[in-house]
Formats: sequence, structure tokens, C-alpha cells
Amino acid sequence: MQENDVEKARTQVHQLILSKNAQKKVHGSSLVGRFNTFLAVYITKVVGSMWCAYIFAGLALVSLPAVIHSHDPLVIVAWIAQTFLQLVLLPIIIVGQNVQAEASDERAEHDHDTLMAIHTLSAEIYKINQQQEKILTMLEAKKAQK
Repeated sequence: MQENDVEKARTQVHQLILSKNAQKKVHGSSLVGRFNTFLAVYITKVVGSMWCAYIFAGLALVSLPAVIHSHDPLVIVAWIAQTFLQLVLLPIIIVGQNVQAEASDERAEHDHDTLMAIHTLSAEIYKINQQQEKILTMLEAKKAQK
């Protein structure tokens, strides 16, 4: 490792970046950007809930008797694909993504804590190494004087 790499590592600014911290990058931090972010997150939370999935399933099932009564395979397939799957799976997929994002943020927090501990120990080792180098230099100087 070169000296400038060591100095760069010593002056590294430690950051913990979670999903919620990255929202400003999408819409910006202006008033309109914050409003757009708020609205998008709010709608995603509402639609991305299991309660919404249950409501959508109930809504889709309202038309099921008419679809079955038609005896038309094309209508039945269209209802399954366009009504039930799209309407019900959307909130369920969002819920799954939210769970995965939370797990990812949890791992990021634990990784950050671990890296901070490693950094602290490495800094201490570096300090001890610097002190040992000074001691060795002093011993070599004394040995050269004899």
C-alpha cells in the first residue's frame, strides 16, 4: 500500500446509507421534489399492503361469477391474467419488496457497525505500529552509537 493510499484511508468519511436516505436522489430536495417523494411513498405504502391485496382480491372476485357464467375460455383467461393476477399480485409484490428492502437496510446497518469496529481496531494497530517504528529507530540509533 502506498503512502497516499494510507492517508486516504485514514481520512475516509464513514457513512451509513439506507434506502430511505437515497430518496433525495430520485426527485431532489426542492419543495416539489419532496412533495413528489412524499406522494409516491404514501401511495406505495397504501397499495403495497396486504390489506390492499385483500381488497383487490375481493374486487376481482365480484366479477368472477359473470366470467364463469360466460363459459368463454378467452374471457376466463383474460379475467385471470388481467384482473386477478395484475390486481392482486401488485400489492403482494410491493409488500415482498418492502420486506427485502428492510432486510437489506438491516444488513447494511450491521455491516456498517462491523466495518466501524474493524476501522477502529485498524487505526489502533496503525498507531501501535507507528510507535514501534519510533522505538526501533531509537534502538538502531543507540546501536549505531556503540
